[in-house]
Amino acid sequence: MRRTTRTWSLLLGAVAAAALAAAGGSLAAPAKTVNGTVGPGFTIGLTMQGKKVTRLKAGTAYRFVISDRSSIHDFHLSGPGINRVLTGVGFTGTKSFVLRLRKGTYRFVCDPHSDVMHGRFAVS
Repeated sequence: MRRTTRTWSLLLGAVAAAALAAAGGSLAAPAKTVNGTVGPGFTIGLTMQGKKVTRLKAGTAYRFVISDRSSIHDFHLSGPGINRVLTGVGFTGTKSFVLRLRKGTYRFVCDPHSDVMHGRFAVS
């Protein structure tokens, strides 16, 4: 009985792995989360695990979770290979994006208030 149970466990594991591979999935670690906020005042920022983002690793998958708390702001991210408004003026709420960044300097701004609402980080 013990041998049969182990055989079934191995077989089920192999079937699950094959199904995952066939579906294009991977067993890779989930993306690290970068939290962005814009508003409600004239503030914009990026944090990861409660610390200000100043440097990220190139090629790593990051989940950017942007919390837009004011309809008068947007969150615009630009840098090597990306120039994208992640939340637009008029939108309030949360949006999530998985991004793999390239080496270089990235900038995030609120377009209508870019003179006071901006930040940057490096990817190496």
